[in-house]
Amino acid sequence: MYYSGFADEAAVSISRQIEATKELEWKNIEARNIDSCNITDISDEEFAEVYQKLQENGIKVNCFGSTVANWGKDPRDEQSFKTSITELARAIPRMKKLGTRMIRGMSFGIPKDLPPVNPDLEDKIIDRLKILVKMCEENGIIYVHENCMNYFSQSYEHMNKLLDRVDSPYFKIVFDTGNPLMADNRIGKPPYKKQTSWEAYQQLKDHIKYVHIKDGHFLKDTDGIFPEMEYTFPGEGDGEVKRIVKDLLKNGYDGGFSIEPHMGMVYHENNDISEEDAKYNTYVEYGKRFMELIDEIQTEIKEELKQ
Repeated sequence: MYYSGFADEAAVSISRQIEATKELEWKNIEARNIDSCNITDISDEEFAEVYQKLQENGIKVNCFGSTVANWGKDPRDEQSFKTSITELARAIPRMKKLGTRMIRGMSFGIPKDLPPVNPDLEDKIIDRLKILVKMCEENGIIYVHENCMNYFSQSYEHMNKLLDRVDSPYFKIVFDTGNPLMADNRIGKPPYKKQTSWEAYQQLKDHIKYVHIKDGHFLKDTDGIFPEMEYTFPGEGDGEVKRIVKDLLKNGYDGGFSIEPHMGMVYHENNDISEEDAKYNTYVEYGKRFMELIDEIQTEIKEELKQ
């Protein structure tokens, strides 16, 4: 088991992201944005600088938090697919240089004007995902599909269909504990209830390669892709973080836990603190609290084994 995190939630620059990681005494970063640009999109010169700083500080990038086939890309749009191909092709040599084996991807956005089950569109998405996964497979990289606001995360039935049809050892699930709270469970006819983290986890647990830690409370839907949420420290929301993590560890999970707080500058020690320092402190505090939760879970598991 190891810890990681979307360190761009701590800071914009790679130097400060590394600083937050080292303060937590972690060795890994899930690289997403650096200087407000995705790691797949920064220039070669900027990437060389990032690589050098990571090497100098002994920090690894365990996963690329890419935007490949993400919720902002329409599955009906040919350009969205071409962009995803380009992004993945640009990411692969960078991942090889860094020794990174996983890339976070999705299954394109959810067209709101279509029903939740659309066989023709599903066939198109599956065909395109198979091409992306094949690119990964040829380069020894695992495409970890996040249960986010994308087409095949509309319900566990959608996810099971995806896993059956994209049948590759290089295609796995990255399970985010907080994402089901945001998503409608689009099975049957509306109105739809929201998904629950535990039910989604139970359906996907055998395919989970990696875990994102997020927690919070659903507030209300919006006109955009994402609803209004109140994000919390791990274990304080409705994401059933402790229950899920405990079940993972009891069943031998030995992969990564990557924090994704989404809490901005919640944590204030001082009213005069800058926004940048507040974000940094929130991220570090989140990491510390999650490690404390892991310690608590491991103690409980040991006690249960004695009984």
